[in-house]
Amino acid sequence: MYIKICIILKGNERTLSLYLYSMQIPGTAIELRAYYTWMGDDGIGRTCVKPNVDITLEDAISNTRAVTALYVDRKFPLLIDSRSVKSMSYEARHHFAVRDRETKANAFGIIIGSSISRVLGNFYLGINKPSVPTRLFDKETEAIQWLKQFVKNGN
Repeated sequence: MYIKICIILKGNERTLSLYLYSMQIPGTAIELRAYYTWMGDDGIGRTCVKPNVDITLEDAISNTRAVTALYVDRKFPLLIDSRSVKSMSYEARHHFAVRDRETKANAFGIIIGSSISRVLGNFYLGINKPSVPTRLFDKETEAIQWLKQFVKNGN
């Protein structure tokens, strides 16, 4: 769990906003430079971006390897917590669209942190058109509920 603090300056007015993200990262998670990745007890893989990280192609490839290692013999849905991402390179975004490679994931549920993230996320999805079902969510619980349908169809 971490807290993200944003200070917005408007003239003489100063606003302090606190964002509390509650995705619990287990001790068994694979820790990478930019991500924590693990398999949930519910059959849904999870990956959480570390706070304020610039995602590079190398980070994307490293996380893909970690996700692929979660299950060797079957496909599964993946919950992605992207609320704390600072930026992502074009090459990393293209890699994550899984259009030119095999993936163990059969669906992506992406948790976003703001209305601006939703606009940018929808633009990205429209341009890159991931090869597996992909949806954006404001709440982790809603993403998990949607991803559950892909657990039983994961083979």
